[in-house]
Order: sequence, then structure tokens, then C-alpha cells
Amino acid sequence: MATISKETAKRLDPEKLATSALALADVEGLEAVTIRRLAQQHEVTPMALYRHFSDKEELLAAIGDRMLADIDLPAPNDDRWDRQLQAIFTNFVAALRPHPKVAQLAMFRILRCEASLEMSERAMELLTEAGFGVDDAAEVGRQSICALITLVTMEPGANEVTDPIAREDALRQKRAALGALSPRRYPLITSAADTLVCPSSTDRYYELGIELVVAGIRGVLPDRHRKDDTSAGTEGIRG
Repeated sequence: MATISKETAKRLDPEKLATSALALADVEGLEAVTIRRLAQQHEVTPMALYRHFSDKEELLAAIGDRMLADIDLPAPNDDRWDRQLQAIFTNFVAALRPHPKVAQLAMFRILRCEASLEMSERAMELLTEAGFGVDDAAEVGRQSICALITLVTMEPGANEVTDPIAREDALRQKRAALGALSPRRYPLITSAADTLVCPSSTDRYYELGIELVVAGIRGVLPDRHRKDDTSAGTEGIRG
């Protein structure tokens, strides 16, 4: 049986393999990630990687977990539940933002990875504190997470070709297509063509998306708790 040198064994550390696979997926997409391709990058045979990943499904799981490990969960504080929840969602999105071509894996690993399990538990605590029952908190939390993942995977321009010139050409064609519409029939769309194709501020794109998710959660609170929450918010403003 062939032996592996200590230097090679370090390169084949599962966490390092997941990190390099994540970097490959960021550039070329998940379709490009295979055990054979990863083995070539590390100058070993595919069999050497099967010690860690039995198939591509396990490799993709490792990539998802590596991405979610970057979640920086804020510590609990005395802020209102919705402000704490918004901070959690902001940090969750921050972990996914560098990986728009990979973020979809979070859908499948959110309740499998330690970092995201802790985040999910904390989010449900805040939702039950706000007035949701446990089952409703689970459903609201799940749909919110799905919305935030979609916010990342569908970031305008993020999944265009990586070459800057080709990317700008693609965006220019999209702007031209909207600009060619009749301004009489579509006055608002044609006037906002640039923003519809690519937001003027990516940071604002994410801030607004997260704010909308949290506002939606407040909007579906049971009536009694929504009134209490509004009163608390008003008192905070007056104070």
C-alpha cells in the first residue's frame, strides 16, 4: 500500500481540503468541484481523497459546513428581540456573501453544522420571546433563512462571468434590453434600469433585504404581541 508523506498529509487535512474546494467553487461553481479535480489541485490521486470523502455529496457537505463555520454569532444583549434578530441575520448573510455560487448549500446544511445550529437555536429563542409559538417560530425561522440565502444566490451580477470585461458586457446588454422598452408603457422600469440590473450599492442591497425580512416577521406576529412590540418601540423612540 502506498504511503503518504507528512507534508502531503498536512495538505490533505479535511478542513484544508474543504477550504480549497470552496475556493474552487467560488470561481467556477459547484459543478466544477469533483474529487478528481480537487486531487489534481493537491497533486495526489483521487483515492487519497476518498479517505475523507466517500463521494461528491460528502465533499459538498464539507464545503457547506466550511462556509457556515464563518458565522459570527452575536452575543445576547438587552436590545429588543427584532434588533438582535437583525444582527444575527446580518452576520449570517456576511458569512454567505463571499460565496454566491455556493450559498445554496446552506439550505441543506443549516441544521447539520454546529455554527448554524447555534444560530438557529438563538433565532428561535428570540422568535418565541417575541410571541411566536415554538412551531411557528420554526416555520418563520426556516422561511427567513431561505429568503436570506436567496438574497445571496440572486445578488444581481454576482453570478455573471468572472472576467471583468465580459461581466460588464453582459450587464451592458441587460441595461440596453431594459432601456429599449417603451418609456410610455414602462416609465418606472426604464428610469430605474441601472438599479434593476445591478444595485448602485451592494451593501444597501443586503441591508434592505435583511430589513424587509425582519419587518415581515414583525408583520406576522400575533396581534396582541404586535401591539405590545409597537408600544415598546414607541416608548424607545420617545425616550
